[in-house]
Amino acid sequence: MNLEVIHIYHINDLHSHFEHWPRMQHFLAERRKWHIEAGEEFLLFDIGDHADRSHPLTEATHGKGNVQLLNEAGFQAVTIGNNEGITFPYDDLDHLYDQRQFDVLVANLAYKDGQRPGWLKEHAIYETKKGMKIGLTGLTANYAHLYDLLGWQTHDPFEALKQQISLLKGKTDMIILLSHLGIHDDERIGEEFPEINVVIGGHTHHILHEGKLAGNTLLACAGKYGMYVGHIRLMVDTATGRIVEQKAWLYDTNDLSPVEDEEEKVNQLYKWGKDILSADAVATDCAEISKKDLALVLCKAIQDWCHADCAFINEGLILEGLSGGKVTRYDLLKLCPHPINPAVVELTGAELKEVLVQTMDEKWKDLQIFGLGFRGKIMGKIVYSGIDVKKEHDYHHFFIHGQLIDSDRTYKLAIPDMFTFGRFFPSIFRAKNKHYFLPEFLRHVLEWRIGEMEKQIVN
Repeated sequence: MNLEVIHIYHINDLHSHFEHWPRMQHFLAERRKWHIEAGEEFLLFDIGDHADRSHPLTEATHGKGNVQLLNEAGFQAVTIGNNEGITFPYDDLDHLYDQRQFDVLVANLAYKDGQRPGWLKEHAIYETKKGMKIGLTGLTANYAHLYDLLGWQTHDPFEALKQQISLLKGKTDMIILLSHLGIHDDERIGEEFPEINVVIGGHTHHILHEGKLAGNTLLACAGKYGMYVGHIRLMVDTATGRIVEQKAWLYDTNDLSPVEDEEEKVNQLYKWGKDILSADAVATDCAEISKKDLALVLCKAIQDWCHADCAFINEGLILEGLSGGKVTRYDLLKLCPHPINPAVVELTGAELKEVLVQTMDEKWKDLQIFGLGFRGKIMGKIVYSGIDVKKEHDYHHFFIHGQLIDSDRTYKLAIPDMFTFGRFFPSIFRAKNKHYFLPEFLRHVLEWRIGEMEKQIVN
């Protein structure tokens, strides 16, 4: 039996957490050298959400700093996650990979006219030293409505995968999928598509220390934030193309050897972005605004931006106040780092009252939350704009601009988009009419309002 060993290293959902990037890069460079010297194949993949606009480097460079890091580390292929796909404006995503030195693989993304960008491939075929042909394709989470609002179209990932299998089958000895779909879809793919030999996953930040079999398909994933580097070893019979042995590991990056001047290198990445953002002034003579008051300013700004009847947000969206004077884009990123968009939901008065009663719960103030674009720690108290509350005994009366809420009337409520995703308010989740404002984040609405406030002072 003539055997070939293929080593695949992978990361996913880094979210611009560069705390361990220098040691990860050094580790991967060492491993590349070891395997190549041993005559073995070395492949390196990123499974999406490498970029996160909560970090100054990513925000300031429109993600191109992340691409530079991927280039320097020698990645051969990546797929995109929702942070690349739906947090960057159309032009930023379309030029994100201009300087790439790797393949960008997404089989279910295209322009609105159906054409594919020049920087994107549906699949690639890599040939090993011993002639084994590896088919590689990628899929990203199908947030079709949000992609459409930004000027893109996505397709059902399972239908796209069927097409890629038909194109790769017969031309390759094995097929590997880079999947930013999440663990449940990865498991379904393993069960329904035996042609896929390996699924390297992301999106749901799952940790598979030794991989997992779904059918005969090996699933792998390395958590999030650079906590782990994944490693898959495939031993292949080159005569038949059959995988005779497959293993998966995760390396805890806390256990990797630190590199010289590691902290300084990490700080330089932060400073690179900070310097760019600090040079861009939003206001030159802003009044001092406390953290609590700034939450109220943002809430009213969202209502006005969205032309809504009323609004509410959670105070935890604002991480600090403004000290007054010059305000830069870096200041706004620090105090509101979340890749969260404004949204409007249409509710009947009866539904709105139900939601508002829920917002009065004391639990919000200290509730810890993760995900949904939120980059803080504590939800914080709910604050309102256009809404007044009067309490009589144990009953709350709610008013919109001084008028008691009419149960039969339809109201437009402006909120952070994370409240539409179902975890907190069932009535909002079930509402048929929701409108998302993209590509603006909450900090961009705050930037607009601070600019408006300064104009009023000048005038």
